[in-house]
Formats: sequence, C-alpha cells, structure tokens
Amino acid sequence: MTATAGWTPDQPIVSLKDVHKSFGELEVLKGVSFDVMKGEVICIIGPSGSGKSTLIRCINALNNIQKGSIKVEGQEVHDPKLDKLELRKKVGMVFQQYNLFPHKTALENVMMAPVLVLKQDKADVEERARKLMAKVRLQGKEDNYPGELSGGQQQRVAIARSLAMNPDVMLFDEVTAALDPETVKEVLVTIKELAQEGMTCILVTHEMGFAREIADHIYFTDRGVIVEHGPPATFFTEAKDPRTKKFLEQIL
Repeated sequence: MTATAGWTPDQPIVSLKDVHKSFGELEVLKGVSFDVMKGEVICIIGPSGSGKSTLIRCINALNNIQKGSIKVEGQEVHDPKLDKLELRKKVGMVFQQYNLFPHKTALENVMMAPVLVLKQDKADVEERARKLMAKVRLQGKEDNYPGELSGGQQQRVAIARSLAMNPDVMLFDEVTAALDPETVKEVLVTIKELAQEGMTCILVTHEMGFAREIADHIYFTDRGVIVEHGPPATFFTEAKDPRTKKFLEQIL
C-alpha cells in the first residue's frame, strides 16, 4: 500500500476520525477518534465488551465500519478500491490465539506469507526468517512444530510471522491473554524490544504494568467510546472520569 501522495512522516501514521461500528443492532464503536504518530506506542485498555478488539480489527480492515474514517499513511483503509493485501503489508497483526499452521514448522510458518503471497525468493525469505526467529529469541526452534512449543514460544513465532511482511505498524490484540503467567514475560519483552527499535505499535492489553512501562499514550474505552486518555505518568495517578477511576481500582 503506497502512502497517499502528500502524506509525510510528520503526520499521523494511523488516524481514526469518528469511527462507528455495529454488529446488527449492537453498536460497538460510537465515534472513536485518535491519531498515532510514527514510532509511537499506544495502549488501549478497558473492560470486556468495551470495543477494544473490534477497534483494532477495524484498523486492519478485518471489520468494516459504518461511519467515519481510518487512514494508514494517509490512505483510507475502508476505501472499496484499496487492495487489502497492500494494507496487510503495511499493518501487521498478532492475535490472542496464535493461528499457526500445526503441520508446518516454526520457520515455515514465518516464511509462508512472503513466499506464497508476496512471491519473494525463498532463499532470501528463509535467511530473513531465521534472523526473525533469532530476534524473538527462538534460535534452535526453527524446525519445531507448533505443538512442540509452549504458548509463549508460539506467540513469538506469530510475532515473527507478522514481522516477516516488514510492516510499518504492528497491532497486538490481547496477545498474552491465553498464556500461562510464566510465559507472558517473554512475549512482553519481545514487544518491548520492537517498540524500543521504533516500531509503531497499537496494543489492546490488560497488562497494566506493561502499559505503564511501554506506552507513550493510553486510551481507556468503555461502551464504545474513549472515556479518557493521557500519558502513563498522569493517566494512572490523575484519572478524572469516575469510570476510569473505578476500572483502575479494580485492576491495580
């Protein structure tokens, strides 16, 4: 997906304006707006059912929207003429469930999209995939099948798989929610390293300590709207809205 003519890196890399999304009669997003600058780390938090996962899926056009605008590098994501493959090259996504192919090795899972979808040279892709496996600290696990890996290891393979498309933005949807507590840290360390390297990241997370440490900005959603937002330094200690205060009291 080529950036829209006129878009420059000093403008938001992701921009949402008055985004509405319904599933039948259920209105899940009720006018969400925010901008993300290149290299920023944004954490979206909130109670279950507040629209967090729907929001992040709309950014990658996995869910359509009824109203509003979502742009990535100046390009309207929900333009019917937009090639969704071009979008997915720019925007990587890691889900709560790893979605790895069980009959493929870890390395083959990482290589599949660049080889089959982008038609890139297999030898070049393999070299890059091995570097990505090392990047997520899974050297020596290249030939293991997903069933032979822990949940945390599988999730790191999923992160490497998304990075293999060389995206400009990474979306993470509750990527530690299904993990055992002892494997959560290894996944969070991987995401933290990506952020420190300058990757633009948008995370839906319930890991408040991690959000406080990694985020440039935190958005609290409830019932389909952004209730409150701010940098971690003030968000966790100076929340003003009663809904935010109640949520933080319950989880901190």
